[in-house]
Amino acid sequence: MVSHTAQHPPAVSAVTLHVNGVPHRLTLDNRTTVLDALREHLALTGSKKGCDHGQCGACTVLIEGRHTNSCLKLAVSCDGAEITTVEGLADGENPHPVQRAFLDRDGFQCGYCTPGQICSAVGVLTEVADGHPSHVTPVPPSGSEAAPEPVRLTPEEIRERMSGNLCRCGAYTNIVAAIEDVAG
Repeated sequence: MVSHTAQHPPAVSAVTLHVNGVPHRLTLDNRTTVLDALREHLALTGSKKGCDHGQCGACTVLIEGRHTNSCLKLAVSCDGAEITTVEGLADGENPHPVQRAFLDRDGFQCGYCTPGQICSAVGVLTEVADGHPSHVTPVPPSGSEAAPEPVRLTPEEIRERMSGNLCRCGAYTNIVAAIEDVAG
C-alpha cells in the first residue's frame, strides 16, 4: 500500500455533479463519497452522516431519480449525474408534497433521519409509478400469462421499500401515513 505523502499525493479527479439543478465542477480525492462532497465541498448539510456504512439511510439522496445511500457512492462515479438532496425538493417556498405530508402527519421527531426518509419516500413513489416490484409485491405465478397488476402502495409495500431508513425515535407509523397520503 502506498502512503499518501508529498511524493505520493492522493489521486484526484475533476468531476461535475449536477446538484439540485446546478452544475458544480469539483476536484476531489477519488475516495470522496457523494455524502462528503455534498456536506464538505458544497455545504449542503441536509443529508446526514449517520452510520457511514449504508445501514441507516440518513444520507439518502436521489441520484438519477433513484434513492441511494450517498455514504456508499463515490463522487467520481457520479460525474455528470443529477443529484437531488432534500434541499432541492421544494418548489421555491412550496414544500415538495412528501415534505408537506411529513409535516402534516408529524412524520419526524428529532429530525435527524428526516431528510433521508423524505428522499427515500420520493424515490419509492417514483419506483411504484414506474411499476418496479419489491420483495412483497404480488406477482403472477411463473409461466402464467396474466399480466402483473399495477403496484399498490400498501403499508406493507411502504415498510418494505423504506426498510433501509432507520428512525431511532420510532416515527414509523406517521412516516407510513405520510407516504400513503402522497400516494393517494
